[in-house]
Amino acid sequence: MEAHLEDTLAPSGLGATRSREWTHRMMGLLEAAVGQLQDLEHPAQSTLLEAASLLRQQICPPRAGGAPEGRGRLLAWQARKVREYIDGHITGPILVADLCALVQRSESHFARSFKRTFGKSPHAFVMRRRVELAARYMLRTDAQLCDIALRCGFADQAHMCNHFRQSVGETPAAWRRAQRVQYDENARPPVERHAIPWRNGAPVAAA
Repeated sequence: MEAHLEDTLAPSGLGATRSREWTHRMMGLLEAAVGQLQDLEHPAQSTLLEAASLLRQQICPPRAGGAPEGRGRLLAWQARKVREYIDGHITGPILVADLCALVQRSESHFARSFKRTFGKSPHAFVMRRRVELAARYMLRTDAQLCDIALRCGFADQAHMCNHFRQSVGETPAAWRRAQRVQYDENARPPVERHAIPWRNGAPVAAA
């Protein structure tokens, strides 16, 4: 009798699957709503984050002695805000503290989550984005390297050359000459991130 009652009350496999799907959809909507808030101090933000966290715990309960599933990476809206902030402030100093405040995470937690999301530390990610931007400037403009360095947030030309050589394997001037001889001066195609022969692996993920 007790076994029959348990079978009756237990949800079907289909019902459980559908429930998880709806929970995922609700989490996505809540996280999207948080990402759309312009005011980071708005009281609704913490409420929405708490609701999303509760839903996540229903489908990803904490494991014994470990962190809940999905907690290692930045949420989609957080990764988007961080990436947009970096690209929008690439010409000036970018502080980890400011990135942490953007997504309301501690520096230690943010550093781990950032690397798991983008595959690089915040500093390495910023440097790679600056190298990518410098490469585009070198092919699309006739600007001098010292000017490009400042436009991309490097301290000076030597600073840019050092990071460019580490990433690509040659100096900016040598790379620029080699690229330009392949194209007509009046019809240079826009450089794409995947077209840069990175020395240490592929370009950073856009995420």
